[in-house]
Amino acid sequence: MLQKFFNWFKPLPPAAEKITDKAEIDKQYKRWRMKLFISAYIGYAMYYVTRQNLNPIAHVFKAETGITNEQFGLMVSVSLIAYGIGKFVSGMLADKSNIRVFLAFGLMASSVINLFFGYLHSFLLLVIFWTLNQAFQSMGFPPIARIFAYWFSPKERASKWTLWASAHTVGISIAAILAAAILKLTDTVPWIQWQFVFVFSGILGIITSFFILKNVTDTPESVGLPSVEEYMNVQQLVVKEKKDGDSYMTLLRKYVLTNKYIWILSVAFLCVYFVRYVTLSWAAIFLESRELSKASIPLIFTLNPLVGALGGITAGILTDKVFRGRCSPVNILYFVLLAISAYGFYCFAGPSHVAWTCFFIAAIGFFVDGPQNLLNVQISFLTTKESVAAACGFCGLFAYIGGFLAGSGASVILNHWGWAGVFNSCIIACIVGVLLVLTVVKKENRDVPVHNKK
Repeated sequence: MLQKFFNWFKPLPPAAEKITDKAEIDKQYKRWRMKLFISAYIGYAMYYVTRQNLNPIAHVFKAETGITNEQFGLMVSVSLIAYGIGKFVSGMLADKSNIRVFLAFGLMASSVINLFFGYLHSFLLLVIFWTLNQAFQSMGFPPIARIFAYWFSPKERASKWTLWASAHTVGISIAAILAAAILKLTDTVPWIQWQFVFVFSGILGIITSFFILKNVTDTPESVGLPSVEEYMNVQQLVVKEKKDGDSYMTLLRKYVLTNKYIWILSVAFLCVYFVRYVTLSWAAIFLESRELSKASIPLIFTLNPLVGALGGITAGILTDKVFRGRCSPVNILYFVLLAISAYGFYCFAGPSHVAWTCFFIAAIGFFVDGPQNLLNVQISFLTTKESVAAACGFCGLFAYIGGFLAGSGASVILNHWGWAGVFNSCIIACIVGVLLVLTVVKKENRDVPVHNKK
């Protein structure tokens, strides 16, 4: 029984019959890429619904379960660590798994936990199951990274990837709207309870899991199509050498763990996430210290993620259409403008400059989302297709180290150097990010994906 379960995750073998008719290949590639992109978008949005539904009802959750602020903080911190480590572990597993099954199973397992999570009252059980939820949540991104590596060529990957990345904003918005609607109904409909936020999220997640199983496949070869490199007549930047053999640990060691460019970009990713989480975690408190009204702060804050999605999409279009697939120029530009935005936000935020306050918090979101998405794209170029999920998962681990530093680290900085120190640390993070990306420019320029000559 257990062996059958593991066999379910095995990658699909190449199809017995290959499609050779060019018109049919074009038709099938267009069909599958559309289905895969839509499924990845809806699927990842739903991952966020079943992951971020706690935040909008945190005040009710704490009151109903009876946990303290310290316990709530501990629960969130432990689950965040599990998510960060899980992204790397899931990346390694996803590289050797069926894309369809891996993506669907993580969402299914997370959704099942959502069904009963709201009815738990033991603090220990709350920690255990929310941590498990985050562990299963880490299964969402790695198989999607494989979709882009196997189905989209380097020349088009950035624009497609960054467009898909806006799914997390959609997911967060759905979670917030669902929570607001249910909490509103609890005042008028006696049988509706706050726990329904988790229950409905779980139901939606389960439905989406079956949608993924129906509409997603594995690699192009598994459905009889040529590889994307052959189809698009391009070459990958990094290709597995024949002498590497079939050992995954060899690939992991050579193309991820000892790949200096993966380490460099992962640390740059830490810098991005430090700025991102400083904004997410501290902006509301900072705005309150500048004496903005409590009612206006949430409205101003929503500009950050909403405009951020547009920033990520713009970064992808610039990369593909202006810089011919090179991510470094756009990452450097965004880091510089992010530093300027952070400085402007610190200088102008306040009731006397509401328009500038809105502009700069929106600008921070816009310029954070560029490198947040493109660094993953860049990493997918600098490793092999066979190790791309692990490489992106490794990068994700650094991201949540950055998130941890933005929480605990920024609180120490705030206590010693005030808000000037907090925003100066963001500017320093951007400068470090620029310096790190600059070290990759030569490699990217030398190995930029090009069309094969026939």
